[in-house]
Amino acid sequence: MKFGIDRLLEDSALRLPLLGKRVALLAHPASVTQDLVHSLDALAMLPDITLSAAFGPQHGLRGDKQDNMIESPDYIDPALGIPVFSLYGEVRYPTDAMMDTFDVLLVDLQDLGCRIYTFITTLRYVLEAAAKHKKQVWILDRPNPVGRPVEGFLLREGWESFVGAGVMPMRHGLTMAELAKWFISTLALNVDCRIISMEGWRPEAAPGYGWPLGERVWINPSPNAPNLSMARCYAGTVMLEGTTLSEGRGTTRPLELFGAPDIDAKNLIKSLRDMAPQWLLGCRLRESWFEPTFHKHAGKLCAGVQIHVEDGAYDAIAFRPWRLQALAFKALRVQQPDYPLWRDFPYEYELDRLAIDVINGSPLLREWVDDTQATPEDLETLVQVDESAWEEQRQEFLLY
Repeated sequence: MKFGIDRLLEDSALRLPLLGKRVALLAHPASVTQDLVHSLDALAMLPDITLSAAFGPQHGLRGDKQDNMIESPDYIDPALGIPVFSLYGEVRYPTDAMMDTFDVLLVDLQDLGCRIYTFITTLRYVLEAAAKHKKQVWILDRPNPVGRPVEGFLLREGWESFVGAGVMPMRHGLTMAELAKWFISTLALNVDCRIISMEGWRPEAAPGYGWPLGERVWINPSPNAPNLSMARCYAGTVMLEGTTLSEGRGTTRPLELFGAPDIDAKNLIKSLRDMAPQWLLGCRLRESWFEPTFHKHAGKLCAGVQIHVEDGAYDAIAFRPWRLQALAFKALRVQQPDYPLWRDFPYEYELDRLAIDVINGSPLLREWVDDTQATPEDLETLVQVDESAWEEQRQEFLLY
């Protein structure tokens, strides 16, 4: 199969509208060609492309920041001599001066298929800025590595944030180009947006179920997204960022496991199987022990649970990471009612709301966990309404 960037590089006819235009690129470390050349370098080698600027989202154009919520500076690219603007630094919304540096913005970002991944919000912001400044945007499409499944509550009105760019569920099941179409429609943007689509993407096909496993190398789109297994788990394990439990940052398997020094992981797994075994399908759970070298519980031995989604037990349709992680919170609350689960700290520029609520786009998940009378069936009933509504809404924006 071919990604959007590869089609643009191979087909000079596709590039004709760029001739004589100042071109900028929004990219990150996973923005590479099939030959593993960074997209900025590959575009710079083309005689018919005039690069005038580049933009980097959270973690930077080349990947300079390890942890969350660490800002990146602007700089001049030492090889190309063009400005590289940070959209996760002094500003997150492109300034008028930034927009004046180009005529066409190419967007080549690998997403993880999860609403909270901030590249989605950056996409919205550049589309809005392009509409304001009458600039063209070209989306060089890439796979949603977890395919088409949908899961989680829709973001509620008033809960928009840098990790909640719109009213979509945690797992949206769209590619970046499809998301661009959705933003343009729902925000009524008057913007010239062109799409360089993929060729041969089959989101339901084994063994990748969204990612072309065996055809394309996985490169971290952010420092703690080291493999496809993490991407598959992320729509659930990202909620751990709003808790006192470790999500495995500071280990070699971040966001595939969770734990803390003061939990009984073996008993927790038993409780999960007793409470809602239907939410554990499509994966395997294993009791594990780990010691983070940094971040939460650094230097402490944690009892934990690892979610395995890389062998024959993985079922892309049956696996429900958001429900699984929600159930883990519920089981821990039942076992230890007074456990200080929710982490109260400034999260992605939100200073007066609990991080777990910002992550979920409402307090609904937290309220269900903390309600001693609420059952898995109660959550299922609530969330199915949102998921069905999204399934219907997104149909008109599907390209593949």
